[in-house]
Amino acid sequence: MTFVQRLSTALALVLTTLIAGPAPAVASEPTTERNRQFIAQAFNQWAQGGRTFFTDVLSPDVIWTIKGTSPSAVTYRGRDDFLKRAVQPFAKRLASPVRPTVTDIWAEGDDVVVHWDGTATAADGAPYRNSYVWIMRMRNLQAVEVIAFLDLVPYDDVIRRISLKAGDGE
Repeated sequence: MTFVQRLSTALALVLTTLIAGPAPAVASEPTTERNRQFIAQAFNQWAQGGRTFFTDVLSPDVIWTIKGTSPSAVTYRGRDDFLKRAVQPFAKRLASPVRPTVTDIWAEGDDVVVHWDGTATAADGAPYRNSYVWIMRMRNLQAVEVIAFLDLVPYDDVIRRISLKAGDGE
């Protein structure tokens, strides 16, 4: 190949890159799929009766935010804070654990979005049903930030309707 041919080829490559932009990065694809599969597996284990979802998935330093306008719309700092002030007091008001049914999971790099429905029976025998969207920022297969959207009306109804005994976590 002559110098002119090599120069023409190099210029063509530079012009193509300038016009079309850089090639899409594929480095995030393994991370995307690994995060998606990890979350899918964690939800599957939970749906089959597993009780370690939050300790398996959440970083000890997670920032968990429930969006909304009710008193339950709060930001929790750390897994222990979230478990102590949100998960445990709610679970103690239930006769059966919430069971998830995943509608869909989307992932891109370190971000995983899960749309799921949850059902349980409250301690007073009434059904609990809700739909959720959790947006999770992952790092090393742990959620370091979660933004949770849910219908706070049925959630708050369980909190309001079923009181806890002293020392039960509220």
